[in-house]
Amino acid sequence: MDNSPRRADAESPQSLDYETIEVETLVVGAGAAGARAAIEMVESGVDPEDVLVIGKRGHGDAHTTWARGGINGALGTRDPEDDWTIHAADTLKEGHFVNDPGKVEAVARAMPALLRELDDWGMAFSRTDDGDIDQRYFGAQSFRRTAFAGDHTGESLLDTLVARARELDIPYRENVFVSKLLTGDGRILGAAGYDTDTGEFVLFDADVVILAAGGYTSLYRRHSSRDDENTGDGPALAALAGATLQDMEFVQFHPTGMVGGRYGEEWDGRLVTEAVRGEGGRLFNADGERFMRRYAPDQMELAARDVVARAIASEVEAGRGTDDGGVYLDISHRERAFIEERLPRMDERFADLGVDMAEEPVVVAPTAHYGMGGVVVDDSGQTDVEGLYAIGETMAGVHGANRLGGNSLAETIAFGAITGNAVAARRGETRGHRGDEGLLHSRATQHFADLARLTDADGSHDPEDLLDDLRDLLWDAAGIRRDGAGIEAGLDALERVAGRASDLAVGDRTSDSFEFALDLGFALVVAESILRSARERTESRGAHYRTDYPDRDASWQQNIRVTHDSIGAMHLTTHAVGTPSPAVQRALDADYQLDYHQLE
Repeated sequence: MDNSPRRADAESPQSLDYETIEVETLVVGAGAAGARAAIEMVESGVDPEDVLVIGKRGHGDAHTTWARGGINGALGTRDPEDDWTIHAADTLKEGHFVNDPGKVEAVARAMPALLRELDDWGMAFSRTDDGDIDQRYFGAQSFRRTAFAGDHTGESLLDTLVARARELDIPYRENVFVSKLLTGDGRILGAAGYDTDTGEFVLFDADVVILAAGGYTSLYRRHSSRDDENTGDGPALAALAGATLQDMEFVQFHPTGMVGGRYGEEWDGRLVTEAVRGEGGRLFNADGERFMRRYAPDQMELAARDVVARAIASEVEAGRGTDDGGVYLDISHRERAFIEERLPRMDERFADLGVDMAEEPVVVAPTAHYGMGGVVVDDSGQTDVEGLYAIGETMAGVHGANRLGGNSLAETIAFGAITGNAVAARRGETRGHRGDEGLLHSRATQHFADLARLTDADGSHDPEDLLDDLRDLLWDAAGIRRDGAGIEAGLDALERVAGRASDLAVGDRTSDSFEFALDLGFALVVAESILRSARERTESRGAHYRTDYPDRDASWQQNIRVTHDSIGAMHLTTHAVGTPSPAVQRALDADYQLDYHQLE
């Protein structure tokens, strides 16, 4: 790895210093997907010095830690009849059959061995009395296949991966914001960005870039992410570099987010893990009715997430919600010791807020939680751009129209391993763009000049305010329920936000406002793709529910893809969905169903 200072060309608006880092493979994003990809490369024989993992925040501080409830894999600990084909079938059904079957099957097939590998690496899984990795129920799953570490699974997972990466001496750099991917002749050349602590520009000269930069759900008014993560960086960076997006209209609203009116704005939208319902938690409206009997009498609280979220929204709109605009989630019928053992983080969080889960219910309402859409990739995770890969929530294909709970962490681990292995195997093929160094530096200096002009800009609009306006318009136009008129209104409002975004008031490059300004640029790309895709899909399927087209339409069993032309204009096309393997088709035909009432 070579670090050397460079100065921008004299033709640039001003002379700019920047650091250049040469590395074979750059991993953008230090959550579970990025960490697992880097680990796989090194374990496949790549020298650690040829890999660099970078993150926007401190090491170990990634969105992965907020995934609490569990990670799926057909271990059969509790239900020996479960297997990977049934896991794949459940995923396809939950995705309303617009998933990529090959990617679904790759994840489901890989997960049992990958869970055991994590166990070997020391992950603190919860255990059965016999010492096996325990598994719990999660919504819309036929069997108990969600492995877990109490209700802090994502945190424990990332701790395990970070520890493993350190054992392997994998280099890491924190507090770096990647603002542009640099390409030439259809292949990746590197990435440009800046150090958020110092404001200094950084150029990464890389043969391969793996994007593991998360999703886009914090672009909604109520969301389960922190405001500075899941802002659409990954999909937008890839799209602007020439990659294709898919399924952007499918945004999952988790049924149980905290309600700010009761717990304070700091907690508004934060996740109340599905593990609470997986351990027997019950939903009640303000009239004391267990209302899921009206919407999903067989699966009740463990129905698909889109079903439960719409049910809660319907109860609130019908006047049967709480004063805070939510409903009650109650697990107080369980013993205190059970709650403390199985849901320790939730128990502690609510205790700090003055609520005893063993004695009283908590108030919840739907919150934007996961973007099923993302970047189109092949079976190895590579995008349309040679040398550019996308994994984790940045990629599309696994989840279709609605994500099965417990599959997000599974996807990060499975495709982290798949892509890391593929990149290691292709090292000889990906080397050799060094003749493009002149083009790389030319494009980098142009971008750094743009960033320099943005620095300390004395405009009229605060980028954070515009982000809030964008969040409001997406919530209203492309939320839990949508219609054509609302989507059109959202597109009009988005155009107005984009107009104001050309006149920003921004601080220096170490300021929050500078980062918000870049987030806003990504958000505009992603929001337009969500709205235009939602307008195009004239049916209701999974998380995409249109009140003017309330039924599922068989002719829409296809994916909507989004591309950008050379001048940045957005274009939509449709793409046929693949066919499951015979083994998974047999599992689909068997039509396994969760017997929720085992929990009663």
